[in-house]
Amino acid sequence: MSTLVPRLVEGLVDDAAVFPPGSATLPDAVTSHRAHRMAWYRTLVGPLLVPVSELPALDVARAPTIGVIGDTGLGALPGAVDKALAAGLDVRQVEAAVAKRGEDPQPGLERLRAFAADHPGIEVYAEIPLTWGLLGALDTVAQARAEGGRITPKFRTGGLAAELFPTPVELAAVICACRDRALRFKLTAGLHHAVRHTDPETGFTHHGFLNVLVAALEADEGAEVAAVSEALAVTHPLPLVEPAKARRHDERPLWAGFGSCSVLEPLTDMVRLGLVNGGHE
Repeated sequence: MSTLVPRLVEGLVDDAAVFPPGSATLPDAVTSHRAHRMAWYRTLVGPLLVPVSELPALDVARAPTIGVIGDTGLGALPGAVDKALAAGLDVRQVEAAVAKRGEDPQPGLERLRAFAADHPGIEVYAEIPLTWGLLGALDTVAQARAEGGRITPKFRTGGLAAELFPTPVELAAVICACRDRALRFKLTAGLHHAVRHTDPETGFTHHGFLNVLVAALEADEGAEVAAVSEALAVTHPLPLVEPAKARRHDERPLWAGFGSCSVLEPLTDMVRLGLVNGGHE
């Protein structure tokens, strides 16, 4: 087994190459993903994420392990996944939004809970809006997991509008709420780089995946929202790199990982900061 990618970041980055802003074609995404899976950093990379709408175009003979993203609504999801499984696709996870911002997440969450019960071999990620009803939704997820359901909350940390980027305090509160319920969480959008920064083109301030990693480590050790928020707000790598290196051989707590339209961008940051060994044993 390769020692180039430490256990702390194994499976951290799901390959979302077909999604904006990368927007690769599905054949190109499959080719690139197969290359990732053969590269020295292969243990860093999770499944290729494929939207339901593009599943019919996926070449079963070349398809890698995939995660299915429900872009056509919850109603179409079970049939599409069952059809994919029947065709021989290796579906390891399913992700879908349970509600839009401002909507009650419970009805959609119950539908995903039922899907998870019917598909025990698949990890189900329920994307929950960071608005009212969140804590009740997390209680529902915790109950489902206690009953054996493989369902995990997922949150959006970016997008095309400033309000889609949660503040450090908001994200810290979510991390601690998951910790308090013994839940792992997944994130998506905006986490291309290691350290919190402002995009010069949009003016949006993006969370850093290294900030999130250290925040999860601190939350796992019992830190409360204020301290976790401080880790998320750091804009220099130095206070983040050493805590991560100190636990590089540990299993990653709380954070399941994130989807990125580029695998190489976060990998490059990890190599630059010495979090992975850059292809050298």
